[in-house]
This record gives sequence, structure tokens and C-alpha cells, in this order.
Amino acid sequence: MLAVLTDYAFLTVAVGTLILALASSMVGTITVLTKQSLIGDMLGHAAYPGVVFAFMVFQSRQPLLLMLGAMLSGYVSYRLVYWIANHRRQSLINALALVSAAFFGLGMVLKQFVQGNPTFANSSQAGLQTYLFGQAAFIKKADVILIIGVSVVCLALYGIYYQRYRLMLFDPVHAQLSGVSVKTLDFLTRLMMIALISVGLKVVGAILMSAFLIAPASLGLLWGKTYGQSLRLAAALASVSALTGSYISSLVSGMSTGPSIIVTMSAIALMIWTVKRGLGRSNHV
Repeated sequence: MLAVLTDYAFLTVAVGTLILALASSMVGTITVLTKQSLIGDMLGHAAYPGVVFAFMVFQSRQPLLLMLGAMLSGYVSYRLVYWIANHRRQSLINALALVSAAFFGLGMVLKQFVQGNPTFANSSQAGLQTYLFGQAAFIKKADVILIIGVSVVCLALYGIYYQRYRLMLFDPVHAQLSGVSVKTLDFLTRLMMIALISVGLKVVGAILMSAFLIAPASLGLLWGKTYGQSLRLAAALASVSALTGSYISSLVSGMSTGPSIIVTMSAIALMIWTVKRGLGRSNHV
């Protein structure tokens, strides 16, 4: 069991998921506080057809090409959601549900079309299935390099705009009066969400990627007394879950990485919630 810790495949996945977890937990606090959690879930589902479409166009599983396809699909779905909500007199929730289901269904249809199609007989299709739930066995060095690159850029952007984000999140009126461009921050948040979800599909999967953004941030904000403390707690939860889930998926043959990470994250979250509730009851006694 301990031999897995020195295995190249495990170390590759562990590094990728750890950096991705750190970046996702930071951006996740913004999405939770601005009530955009459901948008993250929609983007995770809507990015999958972009992966398959990029494969169909280029007939290659080169990570950068598939990520760009996922980002394009995610951006189109995001614009479509707000177009439906603003011009078709539908609530945002209805628009999110409709677009999420439609795009994910499109992805499944495209995947079925590619499988067994003689046009794509000379292209490797095996890895497309891993974008649904994530799979450690299919993670390569190129994937990790791309994940690290995108995550570091997102962390850098977050660090540069940290003070402006902090002001906008807790006092948006004062932020605007102080000259902070809320539109710019919204655009950066949207860009980072789409980029992280797109690059994390192969590791965590389209279905569960949104939990990477939401769960650590929610727990960090629940326990943290300050925003900085919440960020540290969210990063710690995400990191422990990513490493533990990666270890389990590498140890058990056929175990998907994404579900392993999310189950670990959920177990830790439940334990923290139980402890907090118990402490709250003891304080009232």
C-alpha cells in the first residue's frame, strides 16, 4: 500500500489534483459568496460536449486542444443561460437546468456518434470516457503540466485582484464608489471558473467538477471567522481530499479519481459539520 506513494502515476496525479484543488478552492469562495454555485455545476456539464467536439475536429486527444474545446462550450452555455433568462422570461434556475441537461445530453450523443464511426477509426477514443468521472490511470505528464499552468495563472490573477475581490464581496457599493470595476471582476471570475473546470475534467470529471469549487469553499466559509481564515480552511480541505482521493483511486484498480476525491471531501465535510453542530449545542447548555 505504501509503495503507491512512490509510484510515478500516483505522484503525477497527486501533483495535478493538489494544484487544481488549491486554485479551485480560492475561486470557489467567490462563486459561493456571489451565489454562482449552480453556474459552476452547469459549466461542468456543459463543457463535456466541447471536449468531444474538439476531438472530432482535430482527431487528437492533445490536452490543450480538448481544454480549449471545453472552454468554448462552457462560454457558449454561459451566454445562452443569460440570454434565455433575460429574453425569454425564464428564471435563472430554469435556464441553468435546461442548458445543463441539453449540453450534457449533446456530449453523450456526440460520444456515441464517435464510437465505432469509421471516420475516427485511426484516432484513439479511449480517453474520452474519462472526462465524465475522471480517471487516474489516464493522466499523463502533458495533462499535469497544463493543469499546473492554468491553476497557477488563476492563482496569480486571484492574488493580484485579491483586495478588490475582498472589497466587492463584502461591500459592493463601497467597492464601486472606490473605483473598483465590478464588471472586470465578474469577467475574471467567469474566466477562471471556465478555465479550471475545463482543465479539471480529465482529473475529476464533468459530473463532479463543480463540487471541487463549491464544497471546500462552503466549509471554509462555515468555519472561518475572517475571509483569510476561510481561504486557508478551504485550501486545506481541498488539498487533503485531493491527495486522499488520488491515493485511493491509484490503490484500487478501476476506481475513478473524481468520485474518490468527492466522497473523501463529503466525508470530511460531514465530520466537520457534525463537530460544529456538537460544539454549538454544548455552548447553549
